[in-house]
Amino acid sequence: MECLVLNGEQLTVDGLVAAARNPAIKVELAPEAIERMHYSRAAVERFVAEGRVVYGITTGFGHFQNRTIDRDHVRELQRNIIMSHATGTGTPLRRDQVRAMLIVRVNTLAKGFSGIRPLVAQALLDLLNADILPIIPCQGSLGASGDLAPLAHACLILLGLGEAVAPGQSPVHGQRMSGAEVLAHLQQEPLVLEAKEGLALTNGTALLSGLAALAIYDAEQLCRSAETIAALSMEALAALPAAFDQRLHAIRPHPRQLDSARSIRQLLQGSSFVYPSQAADPTIYGPHKVQDAYSLRCVPQVHGAIRDAACYGRWATEIELNSATDNPLIVPVDPAQPHGEYEAISGGNFHGEPLALAMDFLKVALSELGNISERRTARLVDAGLNGNLLAPFLTEQGGLHSGMMLIQYTAVALASENKVLVHPAAADTIPTSGNQEDHVSMGPTAARQAAEMLDNVVGILACEALCAAQAIDLRWRKHEHLQLGQGTAPAHQVIRQVVPFLAEDTVMYPHIEGLKQVIQAGKLALAE
Repeated sequence: MECLVLNGEQLTVDGLVAAARNPAIKVELAPEAIERMHYSRAAVERFVAEGRVVYGITTGFGHFQNRTIDRDHVRELQRNIIMSHATGTGTPLRRDQVRAMLIVRVNTLAKGFSGIRPLVAQALLDLLNADILPIIPCQGSLGASGDLAPLAHACLILLGLGEAVAPGQSPVHGQRMSGAEVLAHLQQEPLVLEAKEGLALTNGTALLSGLAALAIYDAEQLCRSAETIAALSMEALAALPAAFDQRLHAIRPHPRQLDSARSIRQLLQGSSFVYPSQAADPTIYGPHKVQDAYSLRCVPQVHGAIRDAACYGRWATEIELNSATDNPLIVPVDPAQPHGEYEAISGGNFHGEPLALAMDFLKVALSELGNISERRTARLVDAGLNGNLLAPFLTEQGGLHSGMMLIQYTAVALASENKVLVHPAAADTIPTSGNQEDHVSMGPTAARQAAEMLDNVVGILACEALCAAQAIDLRWRKHEHLQLGQGTAPAHQVIRQVVPFLAEDTVMYPHIEGLKQVIQAGKLALAE
């Protein structure tokens, strides 16, 4: 994809993530979107000319909704909302998060219900396409009345205010540019906002939607990587493949449970590491093994439910990506006549509850993905749990060497941290704006927590992958004829390109970080 064209109707999670993470993809407004924007803009100008009382156009905001603003102060009102609402704090958002947020904001404006001039939306695209990104603190949005503070920070640059970072540089450590320097670089003058435009730029779920899309995309890929790593652990522990039989799962036909079981079967196809191919070998459990622990045989049931949560999140997010979420909305009296009369309707489309709940649901799923992985790691390193199939802590010189003992500690620490983060953000609400805005979603908090939990789960899976590969190699040293499955063999090779077999203790953290990068790059998401 060389260009992403925004028309307010067709933005997908995949398209958004691709453009957010690849600055070479240029983003443009569709011609039909520009036409729609002209219609609603003309309506706003009529409202002002006629002296109508319309929220945010000829009135103040929030608690000041009943304060009317005369025509001479309309521009000042719109500039003031950008400046006064830029109250964010905390670590700056990542580059892909800022890009995703800007794309969502423009796509919402492209629907043509915001009453904004196309040139204002284009000014945001100019920043995006130059990859000069506003510095946006991650904290301050309540996920209702929209992502007010983050969007205000994003739009300060258009006024020649605020700060940005140069292309490709870190929002935390990169070269900072003032808003005035950005506009000089782009050879642009500071934007003079007209009626409704400051409100339209700041009011909506752009941050929440952008973060949700990135989290959903990463969670889906992480599920596939987790199944590859789980399959490696199954081979290391001589698991019973019967638990993934299609007939078993067809009797409980949750679609994504079926998908997960199918993936495991594909990954293990042709493996001689699994039981009962080595049943005659007395070192592998003996001849009467009938079932495995839940962390092995229940992978499809658990991973399938986790996939369900991601699927729900994608469904809710893609609706939100193509929704008008500011307030008020400028809508035609007769939807069949977009060139006719318009009216302003105040409502609550800015309320982030749909995605707040979806992100909290995803957080629970991510916690479970980490929990079950950590249990497999515990089984790999504990000879008492794996029936002495493997050397304690996966070292042949236990005592002198600690082997993988502390790898499980790290997995436990990350899994425990996720159990704190999983508390539902949407369960909390604190009234704001003099109790006018008396219920908020806290959705951006849920989405930020999901991103943090994703990174933790990547670390947990890296620990499991490290231990599973070590365990497989230990079994190979005793049984050279064993063969990995058609999907696990290339996965083992990918791991071994980053981490060697560890016959002796060594500094471990670089191996964990190396495997985290492999997982984040999707190199272990091998099953179809």
